[in-house]
Amino acid sequence: MDFSHRKYCGSDEILVKNALISVYDKTGIVEFSRRLLSWGIKLVSTGGTCQLLEKENIPVTNISDITGFPEIMDGRVKTLHPKIYGGLLGIRDNPEHMMAMREHGLESIDLVVVNLYPFEESCLREDEYHTIVENIDIGGPSMIRAAAKNHDYVTVLTDSKDYPLFLSEMESNNGKVLLNFRKKMALQAFFRTASYDAAICRWFANAKNEDFPDYLNITGTKKQEMRYGENPHQKAALYSIFNKKSGIANATLVQGKPLSYNNINDLDAAYELVSEFSSEDCAACVIVKHTNPCGVAIADTLLEAYRRALSCDPMSAFGGIVAFNQALDQEVAREVIKIFTEVIVAPKISKEAEVVISEKPNMRFVKTFELSDPRAQDIVFKKVSGGILVQTRDNNVVDDQELTVVTKRSPTPKELSDMKFALKIVKHVKSNAVVFAKEGRTIGIGSGQTSRVDSTRFAAIKSQGISAQEGIKSVTSGAVIASEAFYPFPDGILEAIKAGVTAVIQPGGSIRDLEIISVADQHNIAMVFTGTRHFRH
Repeated sequence: MDFSHRKYCGSDEILVKNALISVYDKTGIVEFSRRLLSWGIKLVSTGGTCQLLEKENIPVTNISDITGFPEIMDGRVKTLHPKIYGGLLGIRDNPEHMMAMREHGLESIDLVVVNLYPFEESCLREDEYHTIVENIDIGGPSMIRAAAKNHDYVTVLTDSKDYPLFLSEMESNNGKVLLNFRKKMALQAFFRTASYDAAICRWFANAKNEDFPDYLNITGTKKQEMRYGENPHQKAALYSIFNKKSGIANATLVQGKPLSYNNINDLDAAYELVSEFSSEDCAACVIVKHTNPCGVAIADTLLEAYRRALSCDPMSAFGGIVAFNQALDQEVAREVIKIFTEVIVAPKISKEAEVVISEKPNMRFVKTFELSDPRAQDIVFKKVSGGILVQTRDNNVVDDQELTVVTKRSPTPKELSDMKFALKIVKHVKSNAVVFAKEGRTIGIGSGQTSRVDSTRFAAIKSQGISAQEGIKSVTSGAVIASEAFYPFPDGILEAIKAGVTAVIQPGGSIRDLEIISVADQHNIAMVFTGTRHFRH
């Protein structure tokens, strides 16, 4: 269609005479409607909104009186009518449009106040399939889009937080709304309908177990703007994903100043790793710096787990993130505040622990309410130039893996326990990654090196600090090592053996596996293959 002959000049100032109100979330709508009336604005409304306004003795016209058609099909059809959309979409500066409106008895609608059926909330509640479908709004998005399209003349409000902004705009302009404000609200409206539709797409894709649809829609709600991003010259914000109830994005900041971009990034790494350890099986503590763990330990008590995790690398732990898999109590809180810690994160916190933490007002505590499910399916996104890489989450858990002993010597029960412990951790370390572990704590972590042998050497070097601190010759004597990918050459294994390691767990799969196994046998090392790689970039 050729629209070149039409002029969408509009007017900078629009006097609001007629308002259409149809809201599911009725927060603030009664008082807002009264304020509209004080400006002499006529109100038209639908269904439950109309009933509420009438109950509050607010003069309002039922939309059925405008259309001459009742609401039908349980409210599925109520606003989809030419008398409504003509009033929304008519171009006031177009004589033909105005003539058509007069011929058909249409009144212009200057303000649309609409919010949508709670589709996202229905998904979060995990309602029955058809209940979720019934929460897909049809008329609401249609009205919002029509009003936003015709923003030259119409103002659209989709959130109760915009009501005060609109009233302020009216008061500043003697009952009129300026074009810049209408454009701002139109942008908000299109963001809202796009997010709503994207949520519907994602839900249908999940219902069909379709990980990679032909068209990708990512939707979220802004939770927080940061002062800056990873660096001061970068901007940043946090969004929560519509169908996620748990996670760092939905956690509660109990104490302290707002979290930074780097805080949240590190928090997520710590939260995901500590969630590998069931709170019913053990107490676990994870200390993270720049998204990499610098100390991890399990124990019978949370206090002991923290002390053991801190002992792994106390220098790196300074200014780090401390995560727990159980509720933080007073005793542990008292221990944690002894050193500078950026953020503490745990599922819960006792009131006594809150009092202790409050002694350090700059120390932040984040409550997650629950742990992440390491087996949960999810999608992971990574921005690349000109596109987005998408993959399923690495939800392979060591307890579900079939472990194969490939050496002459089998690991002892103690070694096997430490192997599984280390494998849970190395999955969360940047590649090339190795973890030395002994008696339920990390004693050396090698991360992000460009060769596996260098990661092994680095982990061995880190372990020397523990040896010196604890006054022993070699803490790695009798330790195990976990590698997130196979050893391509025997050199990495030889470095581990030189450090005193007695057992190795790795995926296997190298063309030199037999050579590496032979080296292990020569040194009486137990080696286990998992068959599963855990690269992390």
